[in-house]
Amino acid sequence: MNFFYTYVLQSLKDNKLYYGFTNNLKSRIEQHNKGKVESTKYRRPLKLIYFEGCLNKEDALRREKYFKTHYGKLFLKKRLLNSYSTGQVSSKNKTFNKSVKDNI
Repeated sequence: MNFFYTYVLQSLKDNKLYYGFTNNLKSRIEQHNKGKVESTKYRRPLKLIYFEGCLNKEDALRREKYFKTHYGKLFLKKRLLNSYSTGQVSSKNKTFNKSVKDNI
């Protein structure tokens, strides 16, 4: 079974977020970090901070569009900060989580 992934990247250069979807997450992240994606080419390096798997392309695309809305950003903010508060993110990422809170 093939999955389609919705993902969120954080630029380690400017701390801004990028939302996308793909059917090959590993390959797509590599494309982003090699500068092969125009919208993130000058924001490298990028770090994967969140992803979800969907069973079909339409659901993944709909989820990507949702993440770009006000309510989608609130969802991600809550989801990522909950990960942080449960200790799943190392202490060296405190700055990362503060910047995610500020940029979502």
